[in-house]
Amino acid sequence: MSFSTVVSAATEGLAVEFVHVEADVSNGLPVFHMVGYLASEVKEAGERVRTAIKNSGFDFPAKRTVINLSPATMRKRGASFDLPIAVAVLTALGELSGSRIQNTLIIGEMGLDGSGRGERKRSQKVYCAGRK
Repeated sequence: MSFSTVVSAATEGLAVEFVHVEADVSNGLPVFHMVGYLASEVKEAGERVRTAIKNSGFDFPAKRTVINLSPATMRKRGASFDLPIAVAVLTALGELSGSRIQNTLIIGEMGLDGSGRGERKRSQKVYCAGRK
């Protein structure tokens, strides 16, 4: 599998919106490209995620990796997309099973060593996701 999608969430004021994190890993020039109306801290997630995956013992091949966070009409802010991006990439690489993450909301920041970090507003996101 070279494509995967995971579901995350973002806050827009008091509202919580689902964000679909899509990863495509394919042959081509080695690049890690992210799209989807991203704030600078989300764009920086590429370096954090790539380093965290390697430091967690997984192989990160030199391939073309494109990440899309949709909907494109909503600005994505914060580091809470690190974990969903990493899970989407690992699923696209076949390191994780796509069936194990279906119907799962994934949010969280990652350290460069691959460890999880706390995330602000996570209870708001989980509560609102449960109601949708």
